[in-house]
Amino acid sequence: MSELDLLYTDIEEDLRATVRDALADRCDTAAVTAVYDGDRSLVGSLWKTLAVDLGLAGLLVPENQGGAGATAREAAVVLEELGHTVAPVPFLTSAVLATTALRATDREAGTELLTDLAAGECTAALTVPLSTAPDTELPAVRAEGGRLTGTVTSVAGALEAEVLLVPATTEHGPALFAVAAGEAGREPVISLDMTRQLADVTLRGTPGTLVLTEAEPAMRRALRTTTALLAAEQVGIARWCLEETVAYLKQRTQFGRIVGGFQALKHRLADLAAGIDGATSAARYAAATLAAEDLDSETAAAIAQAYCGELAVTAAEEAIQLHGGIGMTWEHPTHLYLKRAKADQLAFGTPGHQRTKLAELIDLPGPLSHA
Repeated sequence: MSELDLLYTDIEEDLRATVRDALADRCDTAAVTAVYDGDRSLVGSLWKTLAVDLGLAGLLVPENQGGAGATAREAAVVLEELGHTVAPVPFLTSAVLATTALRATDREAGTELLTDLAAGECTAALTVPLSTAPDTELPAVRAEGGRLTGTVTSVAGALEAEVLLVPATTEHGPALFAVAAGEAGREPVISLDMTRQLADVTLRGTPGTLVLTEAEPAMRRALRTTTALLAAEQVGIARWCLEETVAYLKQRTQFGRIVGGFQALKHRLADLAAGIDGATSAARYAAATLAAEDLDSETAAAIAQAYCGELAVTAAEEAIQLHGGIGMTWEHPTHLYLKRAKADQLAFGTPGHQRTKLAELIDLPGPLSHA
């Protein structure tokens, strides 16, 4: 593997502090829980603060196109903090996935849209199922005469987006079209994690604007970037679970003793802390290789997602169990983290898919192979 500096820079730490302060002021867990009851008033106001006031919508957009010109390292820091609060905002789906795909645009309409996205004037969603891995077949609708027909299921961010970026098959090959979200059919899908909503998108002769020809390389690059950066969100989820559980066990008493003093619980927390340290290193390396355009970036992304996806779920499960009865209640926020962790584990290629991909690099038979 390449030698890269994985330590957080002063700029990254300043960014973390800014994002953390904004989330502390505007994203309390009660408001996030209310999202599950249909109150999504938090989403718009919080996203405006992050996207416009802090300029995070354009974090990965080059400066000459109105963005901040930052790298995957800075985006990873933001996602750690968003995972730490399970913030219900479209940063991953719009500012990372859709924006990264659109950065390769070769059309004036695409450039204008990218500028609008960077300014936080609109949000976009790439119409692929949330489960789509970077190396799997990309769904595509049909495009004829600038009109699109087809259905894509379980698209993350489609309900909040003003613009849908739709991969489509044309007579010249795969292309990317921009579609006004209001022109498409969007049917909400009930999912485990309602802080990142899913929807089935249906197009029936819907007009679209061509924003990228020969789009497949750009879409796969966007999916690889999102896969790698999702690991940072998973680290944030796991770290919250550990911090809150340690704090709880330091004050919960049983049999006249502080529960955190029991050796068996100390061992479980120590194992979890060690796992989170490893996950942090894997996620940091994945972000660093992306930022450096290192040849190891694809492998690093697969390793990070394979490890961090399972670690976040384990951390959330431990948090619920070690909180005892209160951890099973709707009012306590631990269920928010388990739901996000489990949904993230299935996103952009499961840990099992990533391990199979890594095994192929060294000619190991896959889990279903009898060779």
